[in-house]
Amino acid sequence: MRKLFVIGIGAGDPDQVTVQAIKAMRQVDTFFVIAKGVEKQELLDVRTTILAEHVERPYRVVEIADPPRDRDPADYRGVVADWHERRATLLAEAFAAEEGVGGILVWGDPSLYDSTLRMVELVLDSGRTAFDYEVIPGVTSAQALAARHRMVLHRIGEPVHVTTGRRLREDGLGPGSTLVMLDGECSFTEVPGDDLRIWWGAYLGMPDETLVAGPLREVQDEILRRRAQLRAEKGWIMDIYLLRRD
Repeated sequence: MRKLFVIGIGAGDPDQVTVQAIKAMRQVDTFFVIAKGVEKQELLDVRTTILAEHVERPYRVVEIADPPRDRDPADYRGVVADWHERRATLLAEAFAAEEGVGGILVWGDPSLYDSTLRMVELVLDSGRTAFDYEVIPGVTSAQALAARHRMVLHRIGEPVHVTTGRRLREDGLGPGSTLVMLDGECSFTEVPGDDLRIWWGAYLGMPDETLVAGPLREVQDEILRRRAQLRAEKGWIMDIYLLRRD
């Protein structure tokens, strides 16, 4: 039976790669990368830099084109499930064509708003190829955000609610502090109340890292402006923020 490593590589700073991740990468013969287009070439470049710095043995990199999907569907779960199935089919074909130990480098940590582990299970369930796999944890964008703002994500005795921009618009704030990921619509502008504070970060750990923090109503226009500017310059953006009532 073959082996596959699913390796968390942190939120963007190459120095966040753990010793455990480096040891796993040094066992891999073929790294599989789901390519998301020219606008996200920078994400691939960071992975390439990490491999060049830490892996001395020969290895291959196999790029898999990410299948398109509707970004604003009426049936969100159905569309995402179909997308995962199509991704898994491509991964199964790529796995079957290679020999030796495989590896997938996952941005942040595989456990938090990442579909890699679901797709790996779909590949195994399909029966097209057999392998064992091991998951190596990484530094999440949530941890990186807290570190860069020098804060604790929760207040004493309170929970942290982790959600997405879509669910923030539908459900509102959770109890305690609310950590929001995958928010392409700047949903913080729709949360009612004048007693909110925000800690926002984009491209955490990367050269273009940008941070803004303060009372939400005072800084939201700055976040909108800087976010739009960065996205226009780079063609993509990856950001996260924490909301909390005073």
